[in-house]
Amino acid sequence: MALIADPPRTQDLIELETQYGANNYRPLDVVIERAKGVWVYDVEGKRYLDCLAAYSAVNQGHCHPAILRAMTEQAHKVTLTSRAFRNDQLPLFYKELHELTGFDAALPMNSGAEAVETAIKAARKWGDKVKGIPDGKAEIIVCSNNFHGRTVTAISFSTDKQYRDGFGPFTPGFKVIPFGDTRALRKAITPYTCAFLVEPIQGEAGIILPPAGFLSEAAEICRRHSVLLMADEIQSGLGRTGKLFAYMHDDDATPDVLIIGKALSGGFYPISAVLATREVMDVFSPGDHGSTFGGNPLACAIARAALRVMAEENLVQRSAELGAYFLELLRSLEGPHVREVRGKGLWIGIELDCAARPYCEALKDEGILCKETHDKVIRIAPPLVITRQEIDWAFERLQKVLQR
Repeated sequence: MALIADPPRTQDLIELETQYGANNYRPLDVVIERAKGVWVYDVEGKRYLDCLAAYSAVNQGHCHPAILRAMTEQAHKVTLTSRAFRNDQLPLFYKELHELTGFDAALPMNSGAEAVETAIKAARKWGDKVKGIPDGKAEIIVCSNNFHGRTVTAISFSTDKQYRDGFGPFTPGFKVIPFGDTRALRKAITPYTCAFLVEPIQGEAGIILPPAGFLSEAAEICRRHSVLLMADEIQSGLGRTGKLFAYMHDDDATPDVLIIGKALSGGFYPISAVLATREVMDVFSPGDHGSTFGGNPLACAIARAALRVMAEENLVQRSAELGAYFLELLRSLEGPHVREVRGKGLWIGIELDCAARPYCEALKDEGILCKETHDKVIRIAPPLVITRQEIDWAFERLQKVLQR
């Protein structure tokens, strides 16, 4: 009688990943097998509180039953038609996005990086066809320490040396200014400027907040100079900062182009979208841009359910209230290496005066999963379904580790 082999455990799976996978990530050595709500479980059965939420992709919590139900129901009907044909989910997705956000039109893609590329193409073609910028001369202004993805175009205007190392030649047509500096924005604008692309709060840079009123002033400058304001809210959007979108923390800062993704599917499926005014979106003609999977019926059904969960469970309000509570607790920390605690909603950065990686590893041992960014910042971003009691549980362990 043949013996049934034991299932592979943590070290076995880590060794397989190392042997057969590309070395392009440095994950914590925890192998997750299942998840529910704010909790994930490894292959050994240990439970962890997820304080990363897949970089804000699971704002609604892991494996939300309503989104799962929508996914399975749609998967039994039709998953993919391509945009060569119409499907019954895409028009409803468009309508519900409009009703939620107020933007005239949407263009669905798959990943956040694809959505950024889409926005860049839209801005350049708008500059050519509407503003009258000579072909090939359009410029887009971006901010230092930005993160808009890792495509060749996105890294072309990154200021992070590692993202660019060895990947040239790069895409031209971008100007970099300091984040939060409206004087630099005014100075950088020329007749060839078609857009200003900005994260309202910089996530990968370490949860960096701009000066109060920055986005409002930037919007006014862009309007005055006929420049598109494009807000990348892939991480900051859909409730993460205590508003539906982070630009809403400033008055009169509605962008011309809004880029969203991640939590748009609640973590079930890759889907992103570019939302824009009709003037911007109408620069596209059939054949100008597209994606085989973009706008597929499975993605649209999932996204519709994910947006309903956001509304029905008041996740934006929860983020504002519980984020303020968590931030207040964390600001009471007096750890010897804690320099600053900052954030909006349930998006919090703890900046240290030393490497953050060992602290993330120690927190893993305490049952909390978070990830360092820019070497010295611990990023705290749990699913928005977290409770006050779970925040208290997390704070006790954060306090224990950070006050060592």
